[in-house]
Amino acid sequence: MSIGAGELRHRVLIQQQVTTRDDDGVSYTTWADVAMVWAAVEPLSAREFIQSGQTQAAVTARITIRYRAGLQASMRILHRSQVYNIAGLLPDEVSGLEYITIPVSGGVNEGQ
Repeated sequence: MSIGAGELRHRVLIQQQVTTRDDDGVSYTTWADVAMVWAAVEPLSAREFIQSGQTQAAVTARITIRYRAGLQASMRILHRSQVYNIAGLLPDEVSGLEYITIPVSGGVNEGQ
């Protein structure tokens, strides 16, 4: 299966958690931008959700991007004002280096 450029029509921001210390030595965690990439963002239908047999934190969408080294499940993805938590990383079946499908669960809206 190949992904055409026209299918990757959404811009998403990949972020990772970083911990820093302020001048008083207090550490805090924030999110740092990793990359803005083109993606296909597809909400899962109720039928797909039921067929998947998911009972834990619901996977609500799948995001497909071109292969990117260094992507980790601890990162998150922002699309418009929605934050998505990464539930897994699924490389393509042929080479594993063309694209990655990322099942995600809805997090909180940015700014909340």
